[in-house]
Amino acid sequence: GDGCGHTLLTPHSGTLSSKNYPGTYPNHTACRWRLRAPPGTSLLLAFGDVDLEPSERCARSSLLLADPQAGTAYGPYCRNAGPATPLLMTNSSAVTVLFNSTSHHSGRGLLLSYATSQHPEGIWMGASPDPPLAVCFSVYCPAGCKDIDGDIWGNPSQGYRDTSVLCKAAVHAGVIADELGGQVTLSREKGITLYESAFANGLHSKRWARGDWGPQLHPAPGSCGDALEVAAFNASSWWHEVDALGQDRAWAAERAALGTAGHSWAPEPGSEGAWLELDLGTRRNITGITTKGSSEQYDYYVTSYRVSSSRDGKNWRPYRGSSGQEDKVFEGNADSHGEVSNAFIPPIIARYIR
Repeated sequence: GDGCGHTLLTPHSGTLSSKNYPGTYPNHTACRWRLRAPPGTSLLLAFGDVDLEPSERCARSSLLLADPQAGTAYGPYCRNAGPATPLLMTNSSAVTVLFNSTSHHSGRGLLLSYATSQHPEGIWMGASPDPPLAVCFSVYCPAGCKDIDGDIWGNPSQGYRDTSVLCKAAVHAGVIADELGGQVTLSREKGITLYESAFANGLHSKRWARGDWGPQLHPAPGSCGDALEVAAFNASSWWHEVDALGQDRAWAAERAALGTAGHSWAPEPGSEGAWLELDLGTRRNITGITTKGSSEQYDYYVTSYRVSSSRDGKNWRPYRGSSGQEDKVFEGNADSHGEVSNAFIPPIIARYIR
């Protein structure tokens, strides 16, 4: 329908919102979402925000949930007749969500998420959980948190300020994939005085110069943040630059190691389908990649890239991420100075990476 906003629906969780959320939703729109869970499970719905202009019997704007299996309905809801609790536990594996608006003047609209009964601890979208975090806390983040409203401050190494949108921060940290959602474990620790901004997994966190208590997000069991050693570098080509004095300078593949002083690797100018290959020496569990450009004399950086892996250096498999449908395109750098990280969820098990 023409009233649908951000929507990501998967069999196990998802997030949906009205058009323009959290800005005022349009007049005279309608949207219908059909939520389906696997057979044998039921749907849990979390109302992140229901801010529809108040009216008698919610006539101007309304949210209605229909359970076709049980023949029951929930709502209609609007600002003066909202849900009784923020979490609705249904007995159905299928729910139809109906959102309608007529002429109105105010209202942020609708933000709703869902998960299945396999996650009875409930689901979370917003900022830090209420009540405040205990020493260790676990929540379930639905798919689609990346594009909901709200800011995050910090990065995986420093932690995040306590007002950061929690599930959005979990995507930024590479703890979960936005396309899948998942369980997030965190602890509340003393904050720091300066949270540096970082671009990671398609999200930009903000810089914040004041400390407080803040959440530390913990990666899933089996993942690891240690830097892997590269046994050898190879590339489709590299640039042999001849400077003004006639001296040759090779932008060779081995110069691609992060932190190398001076210039980096660069392919031959004009070459198409360029690739850089890393030999890790043995088969490893690879959980992510960090890239940076080269500001040495030239403003060089890679804006996007694909990843392939191989166990023998001959047969290559493109990385498709958690969706598995098509080759994943990673968002790279926007300048030659900053580092950008992307997580592999699920991880890659291979010796060679391109």
